[in-house]
Amino acid sequence: MSELIIQTKNLVKKFGKFTAVNGLSLEVPAGSIYGFVGPNGAGKTTTMRMLTTLTRPTSGEAWVNGHSVLEEPRAVRKSIGYMPDEFGVYDDMRVWEYLDFFAACYDIPESERKRLIDDLLQLVDLSHRRDDMVDKLSRGMKQRLSLARTLAHDPSVLILDEPASGLDPRARVEIRELLVELAKMGKTIFFSTHILADVSEICTHIGIVEAGQMIAQGSMDDMRAQLQPHREITVTLLNQEAVETVKGLMSDFEGVVNVTELEPKGGRFRVRIDYTGGDEGVAALSQKLHSGNIAILGFAEETKDLEAMFMRVTKGIVS
Repeated sequence: MSELIIQTKNLVKKFGKFTAVNGLSLEVPAGSIYGFVGPNGAGKTTTMRMLTTLTRPTSGEAWVNGHSVLEEPRAVRKSIGYMPDEFGVYDDMRVWEYLDFFAACYDIPESERKRLIDDLLQLVDLSHRRDDMVDKLSRGMKQRLSLARTLAHDPSVLILDEPASGLDPRARVEIRELLVELAKMGKTIFFSTHILADVSEICTHIGIVEAGQMIAQGSMDDMRAQLQPHREITVTLLNQEAVETVKGLMSDFEGVVNVTELEPKGGRFRVRIDYTGGDEGVAALSQKLHSGNIAILGFAEETKDLEAMFMRVTKGIVS
């Protein structure tokens, strides 16, 4: 098991009678890109504020980079770069002044700051906007600048609250590419989102939260296996006779749990095979079908996208 860079145990946060986070336990491996997924109001921001020491838990424990958020808040703050969901008001600053201000807050010597600012602007592709006023930047550029600010003290952990929220499709892609690049540089990235496409494109791990509770978490591969226990293979055939032949061939094939005749589509006959084996088994299954001298028009495995997985797992707790 990988070293855990963020860990919580039974984390609870109450605001009066309202429980925003309810016994949440999460595990973020070192070097991962962890998508913290849930609808608005699920408790994502409150969890992040506790991890960054901005909000004190009602009960439970949390550690970041080996430091307790309750007992070692200063050490936690040194380890993290936190990007809230709001940019803040810094409209009367130029881009380089904005980064210089935060670098000074992190006690980075003035003699080192110019090189640091140049490196950060190059990393987030804003070198050409160095002397622009912050309020003249697009929202996507402000998000990239905010991300650059979180990197000023070279933290090992990035905690990002909805980094792609409100961005146009191009800006979202740019943010995703930037997060992947930062992960390659050795950063652990923990970001919240309700945009499932952002998760499926780049994440190595995912946690799904609903009503302040963790419903499911793990690596993307483990989650897909957990939420889709068997593979679904659709075979398209020329005639009804071929359908019956497929059923016969698959009746004793190891790993096949069900063979279902589907409604014809476009005048073509279809059969779905539910199979629990691996890739080699799928290849053997395909080979057996072809050995039966059947007129096969198509052989395709259906993959459940993350949205289908998310709806399936949240439906269980909501209903």
